[in-house]
Amino acid sequence: MEQVIGAQLLFTPHLAPMNRGILATCYARPARPVDTDELLGVLHMAYDREPFVVVSARSPSTKATLGSNSAHITARFDPRTRWVVVIAALDNLVKGASGQAVQCANVVLGLPEASGLPTVGVYP
Repeated sequence: MEQVIGAQLLFTPHLAPMNRGILATCYARPARPVDTDELLGVLHMAYDREPFVVVSARSPSTKATLGSNSAHITARFDPRTRWVVVIAALDNLVKGASGQAVQCANVVLGLPEASGLPTVGVYP
């Protein structure tokens, strides 16, 4: 592809046999040199105390989030293109507006944030 278009590109194909869910692949240029371990460390610092975010070195899948209010996320640094790639998966029927409404209501009412919301998907 790069030979044909005459430019460097980062191509990410998705094979996603899913009935529901969202798989997002996001790209960013880092402001300074980074590596994958540092990116994962930053994600862990930001999200390890959040009940509905799972940070992992493994690529996330919508199947793992099916039926849960959780978002699974990972990050990589591509040294060839110098892009940061962040991939996230979630079940848009639970983590969507309805799950977010319950989560916000819990906070407003002083209940535990995760009350009534599944954190583990129905698929192992």
